[in-house]
Amino acid sequence: MTAPSDALTRLAEAYGVATEFTDWRGRTVVVSAETIEAVLTAMGVATADPEAARATREDEPWRRTLPPCVVCVQGEPTTVPVHVPHGDGVAVSVVTEAGQTRPLAQVDRWVDPRPVDGALVGEATFAVPDDLPLGYHHLLATTPHGTTRAELVVTPAWLGVPHEGRSWGFATQLYSVRSAGSWGLGDLTDLTDLAVWSGSRLGADYVLVNPLHAAEPLAPLEPSPYLPSTRRFPSPLYLRVERIPEYAELPASERAAVDQLHADLAPWLAPEDAVDRDSAWTAKRAALRLVHAAPRSVGRELDLASYVEREGEALRLFAVWNVLAEEFGNDARTWPEEFHDADGPAVAAYAEEHAEQVAFVCWLQWVLDEQLQLAQAKATGAGMRLGVFHDLAVGVHPGGADAWRMRDVYAQGVQVGAPPDPYNQLGQDWSQPPWRPDRLAELGYAPLRDLIRSVLRHAGGVRVDHVLGMFRLWWIPVGASADQGTYVRYDHEALIGVLALEAHRAGAVVVGEDLGVVPPEARSYLARRGLLGTSILWFEQGTDGPLPAEQWREWCMASVTTHDLPPTAGYLAGDQVRLQHRLGLLDGDLDADLAAARTEVDAWLDELRRRGLLEPGDVDEERVVAALHRYLALTPARLLNVALVDAVGDRRAQNQPGTVDEYPNWRVPLAGPDGRPVPLEDVLTSARAAALVAGFRS
Repeated sequence: MTAPSDALTRLAEAYGVATEFTDWRGRTVVVSAETIEAVLTAMGVATADPEAARATREDEPWRRTLPPCVVCVQGEPTTVPVHVPHGDGVAVSVVTEAGQTRPLAQVDRWVDPRPVDGALVGEATFAVPDDLPLGYHHLLATTPHGTTRAELVVTPAWLGVPHEGRSWGFATQLYSVRSAGSWGLGDLTDLTDLAVWSGSRLGADYVLVNPLHAAEPLAPLEPSPYLPSTRRFPSPLYLRVERIPEYAELPASERAAVDQLHADLAPWLAPEDAVDRDSAWTAKRAALRLVHAAPRSVGRELDLASYVEREGEALRLFAVWNVLAEEFGNDARTWPEEFHDADGPAVAAYAEEHAEQVAFVCWLQWVLDEQLQLAQAKATGAGMRLGVFHDLAVGVHPGGADAWRMRDVYAQGVQVGAPPDPYNQLGQDWSQPPWRPDRLAELGYAPLRDLIRSVLRHAGGVRVDHVLGMFRLWWIPVGASADQGTYVRYDHEALIGVLALEAHRAGAVVVGEDLGVVPPEARSYLARRGLLGTSILWFEQGTDGPLPAEQWREWCMASVTTHDLPPTAGYLAGDQVRLQHRLGLLDGDLDADLAAARTEVDAWLDELRRRGLLEPGDVDEERVVAALHRYLALTPARLLNVALVDAVGDRRAQNQPGTVDEYPNWRVPLAGPDGRPVPLEDVLTSARAAALVAGFRS
């Protein structure tokens, strides 16, 4: 690997590409020239002549009258630079969402003109009115040569929580929570029942679920909910077929065929069985085909048409991708060349020829929207103040629907991941293409706006996985190892602003997953904008052991564990250490690592006893788990979270970071202390769960 030249370093800095960084050990790491060049190339930058490329970059703002997009905070002073031929006059105004036009006042500020492309260009500065309403507006700059338009987004200064006091809720991997009525894995009806039970009987205010983003249209399905085909649309895998109104209208023979497809699914209550998405979806898809063919009432046809019209081109292209994937495979990168361009004539002709199949995919999304709406309505109707809390994955599959239909928004030749850290010392490669910062700005951040609006359409909150990705992302050149990447900076003020605006309009809460190597200034900025962080008990450490409860953050979602760790019972026993050693993820001595883990747990047990939450010498697993959750109640955290696996005594982790198939990631069914899967019906009558929550709330 070669060290970057001074010229390449300056070019990288101009594009927000890090040329060095501090690793988890506190050491300064210099990024190789090969990595920097690959990352710049992925951003569309020619690197053969770094000085010339940097000069072009510096001239870019001067070549356009207005910036592509201005994102500001309501009530805070904001100015807009406007570039015109030196000596020309210019008038700037804003047209609000409501259609009102307001002029912008020019600020008395001299900026030296700049020679660009053989002509002298001047810069005028205009002030954005600080009383503009929240929303997506337009800036208009009028010169003797015409009018230029740009996006102006006014975002809330503070988001926060839309109710007083603190709230608590369950977190669960929905696919793992299965009932007698679900088709091999948990679905939206199971979510509805879980929300009604926890809201009406236990006083919960929300249920946080794994990302429900759509995967591939045909088996084999990607098991990770964090590597979806799209983040814009949910997965029909979570539909309950029998809850679609047209199911009841099927002729007896077809209804019997649907019921038989359900009945033929393999029994799933054996301890060794993993969640089988492929079998479940194959059966459910066949049943959904039968229900789709049933006639709909005039009113429901109108509702379906309205939904399709509202979702527009994004839904149409997502549906077309699904149909193409059925014929050519789940990875669009392997399709015939003529289908690589989502806006090309071959795709348009194909969509027309397969209109019925495209309509089926659109219908699936419509009935999903209905069942998501019902789940949220039932949750809030049962007393929840927030209801369903969705999880937003950090990215998408490189050959999936989003990467295909928004090909120019995603960087090519690089993948997102994470640098080495104490828990993954080789780094992580998530195989996801990153958004290009420049294209997001050019599009007025519409891809993010539409995504958040969709996720929060029927929800009271969203957890943003790896929220640091809104500040910087670890880009890895394709073919390089995970530790051979570098950070690329994003306009976090714009991204956080759009996220906060959409959450404000939805009346929702935003929680950022800010674990791992996160600069303190990122956490401070999130807190300043009213976005909550994430605090996991095991990671809350002070200088001399466990961080005292009073010193925890107020603006966070606090929990004992997370889906990347074993349930608390397993963590207490050191299961994660044994698993990581068995999988080759740790190269130290097993006994020494177990002893270190035991020391950490013992320190927390001492803290529980010091607080009077646990009797001296008491090491009973169930009582220790309950005491750890009661400790959360001593913190000022505004949102408290109980993993459903802890409520039923589960021990196996849902995910082991750094692995794919070496461990059954995202396929572990909810189970009890004996390892046997627990059906939802038993959860809803669980004395253990009720006792844990009762102690936690008191």
